[in-house]
Amino acid sequence: MLNTPASTDSSIDRLKEISTWVSSVQDLDQLLELIIETATKMMDAKASSLLLLDHKTQKLYFKVATGEKSTDVKQFEIDLGQGIAGYVAETGEPLLIPDVAEDPRWYKEISESIGFKTQSIACVPMKINAEIIGVVEIIDKADGSAIQDEDLKILSVFADLAAQAIGNARKIEHDKKEIRDLKKELQGKYEIVGESKALRKVLSDAIKVANSKSTTLILGESGTGKELLARMIHRVGARKDEPMIVLNCAALPETLLEDELFGHEKGAYTGAANRKIGKFELADRGTIFLDEIGEMSPSMQTKLLRILQEGVFYRVGGNKSIPVDVRVISATNRNIEEDVAEGRFREDLYYRINVVQMQMPPLRERREDIALLAEHFLDIYRKERGISNLTISKKAMDLMTQYDWPGNVREMKNALERAVVMGNGKQIMPEDLPTFACRPQYPGLEVGLSLKDAIDSFKKEFILLNLRNTNGNRSLAAKNMQIQRTYLSRLITKYQIKE
Repeated sequence: MLNTPASTDSSIDRLKEISTWVSSVQDLDQLLELIIETATKMMDAKASSLLLLDHKTQKLYFKVATGEKSTDVKQFEIDLGQGIAGYVAETGEPLLIPDVAEDPRWYKEISESIGFKTQSIACVPMKINAEIIGVVEIIDKADGSAIQDEDLKILSVFADLAAQAIGNARKIEHDKKEIRDLKKELQGKYEIVGESKALRKVLSDAIKVANSKSTTLILGESGTGKELLARMIHRVGARKDEPMIVLNCAALPETLLEDELFGHEKGAYTGAANRKIGKFELADRGTIFLDEIGEMSPSMQTKLLRILQEGVFYRVGGNKSIPVDVRVISATNRNIEEDVAEGRFREDLYYRINVVQMQMPPLRERREDIALLAEHFLDIYRKERGISNLTISKKAMDLMTQYDWPGNVREMKNALERAVVMGNGKQIMPEDLPTFACRPQYPGLEVGLSLKDAIDSFKKEFILLNLRNTNGNRSLAAKNMQIQRTYLSRLITKYQIKE
């Protein structure tokens, strides 16, 4: 270790202690003060300072200072290249000045302003990856002796410690910012958009159950946003800071599903070279979302029931019970009550997962949300493609509002993405939408119409539908309708259809 008259066993122990703290910076200001105070004591210095370089202004400012004028000195800034500290920061070379009065680089204004007499200075640079971020300096010895070359070496050790602490703190702050940005981005990605009464009711119920541990079953057609609702329940609940694990039960065969849910021990089967942690274990203290739970096999239903009843499970190939605290949210687009009645789904498991039941409404039951959703998705595509002025024409929006969207929000999002890709980059037109989205919905029968009027109305709408589907190609439309082209032409004339 360092062997100088100023070094003591206690100071060396403190230096070792600081070295261990640097890798896990908690309070950077407090750590930097500790580093400089320890350096000051070890070298018996009258005063010391740590100055950081602001790369925008090209100025050094006092971050930490010790000595009788430590508060006064912090009001000053030094230009890069100015004085001893500015010179070291500019060149990256350490300096030991025995008598500052004889050195032309000495900037005496600060000492004279605060009334602090300075004889000698040792100053070393702080670097992160060869980039100079500031300097550390000591001023005079408390006993009046000269600063030695050995002191410069010791000061360099403390400068390295300080630089490492600052570098770690910056990395931690950068990582925290990335996490914050990622969370914000994910929240936007998983945002549930809409103001319809049907959706507001579901969201209100979701908030009510969010802070409970009750298992929740979300029902709804494909593409309605069941996973988004599950994520919202997790995000606003007490487990929001713990993991949420998502697994699609329909995407895996039974053996792989068991392995994904519960993991396996090393050697559990051929190819199991290492232990694997399953989804339930990963979700401990958090939430697990089991999508398409209605597709789960009877044997897997039994294993899932056990963990819900007992709160423990076994890895595949293991005989040690593993306790977990997991909030389970399930979802299915099947008629699960019918599956229970016909024996395809265990009744006791159904009651376990169905403590709270929620129903995501299909898009056709919340048409007032279509315009909001369209603008939401369009905004995403604007940012992705850098086309900030892209809009949706009124005709295209009218068609989208009239369409039933059997694939719900997922179908609508895909349709809009296609329209953005295939459009002119300025405005989405009806012809940019997929053919299925351009089909006007037949208004249905009306009381008061004669049979002839109802038939004529249907024929006109049917002809219009087929003409739109073939971009006005009468021959193809007639073929699709299984009628003669000449007969189609007569009908177009009869019903005054403008192509």
